Amino acid sequence: MALVEIEPELNWDLVLRLRIEALNADYIHCIDDDRLEEWHKFFADGGIYRVTSRENTDLNLPVSLIYCEGRGMFQDRISALRTANIFEPHTYCHMVSALQIQESKGGMYRTKSNFSITRTMAEGAMLNFACGRYLDTIVEDGGTLKFQERSVILESRRIDTLLVIPI
Repeated sequence: MALVEIEPELNWDLVLRLRIEALNADYIHCIDDDRLEEWHKFFADGGIYRVTSRENTDLNLPVSLIYCEGRGMFQDRISALRTANIFEPHTYCHMVSALQIQESKGGMYRTKSNFSITRTMAEGAMLNFACGRYLDTIVEDGGTLKFQERSVILESRRIDTLLVIPI
């Protein structure tokens, strides 16, 4: 059986796709495994994380349910989650799919992917907590891909009060 040769540019696209998928996988496992103190490491210096609704996005409204800019805000959010916030214990299980690389320019990539999150409460009750899409700007940072901006666009404008753990 002969091996099929792949054009060099297609090979590069495949490597880029795998690198972006690995970034997404590492990100969601960090959250799902409750390693939240590492969350900020997935973002470039000055990186932005925001959670908003699809309705706000469609109407071009800047309102975010969660907004963090820069590592200090990321770390403060997790510190507050661990020490000050009171909420019922729960965990997430993310499913991420349908990655599209929408733009690739000089070490900067714009991507879109879908997500669905199942939330499990301490007593065992499970429900589909959130679904939507990630709109990401990803940059090369010392040979590593990091989020320059991650916008979490929730399908529903109905937001659960337990929105404390990053999505």
